[in-house]
Amino acid sequence: MSMDLAVRPDGHPGFGVPRFTDAELAELNASFESASAEDIIAWAVDQFAPHLSLAASMADAVLIDLAVKLEPAIEVVFIDTGYHFPETLATVERVRRHYGLNLRMMTVAPHDQALWEADPENCCSAVKLGQLDRALNGKAAWMSGLRRAEAESRQNAAIVAHDPRGLVKVNPLARWTDEQVERYIADHDVPVNPLLHEGYLSIGCAPCTAKVEGGADPRSGRWAGTDKTECGLHL
Repeated sequence: MSMDLAVRPDGHPGFGVPRFTDAELAELNASFESASAEDIIAWAVDQFAPHLSLAASMADAVLIDLAVKLEPAIEVVFIDTGYHFPETLATVERVRRHYGLNLRMMTVAPHDQALWEADPENCCSAVKLGQLDRALNGKAAWMSGLRRAEAESRQNAAIVAHDPRGLVKVNPLARWTDEQVERYIADHDVPVNPLLHEGYLSIGCAPCTAKVEGGADPRSGRWAGTDKTECGLHL
């Protein structure tokens, strides 16, 4: 593992922030298969804070609950696309107050015509990815609540790896089952989006999110009727 020697003039992290090779991350990823979510988060905080963000969808606050217990000042990023359910935005505020979050809202400027209607194929990249790129500028790593159990497309998700930007992406909950999530929420009184109790098992923008039929893939309510399975944040 190499170390940068100075803070770069473009604001990207420098001195004291470790640079991992793909091989080193692969080795860490293998070792994390038997580690707890708390240990994985602690590693990320130790290695990268304050150049570390947590991206939240606000379906539930499990990852936030775990992270703020280890690093209360961690930056939590939420992308306000302008198309969210009112319940989701209310959950953002409830979670912010509950944890006293260091919350960074990335707000998309309104468009003359709704992008999900005008350009549904590229709406996510224009709205979500652009804002995430902005939020992660100057960061060395970020965390998400992605889990393998959520969908077939996520079954091989790494716990730690480089993302397309070259940043280290950490998925501390990758190995968690639905039952583990539900148990943690109940045991720790974690705030959840009320839409989860109404059959919306994977919550995104309102125009692209539907209720899930009983027993179906939790992600089947996203972009229903299309071949799309991911917005691109987790590629």
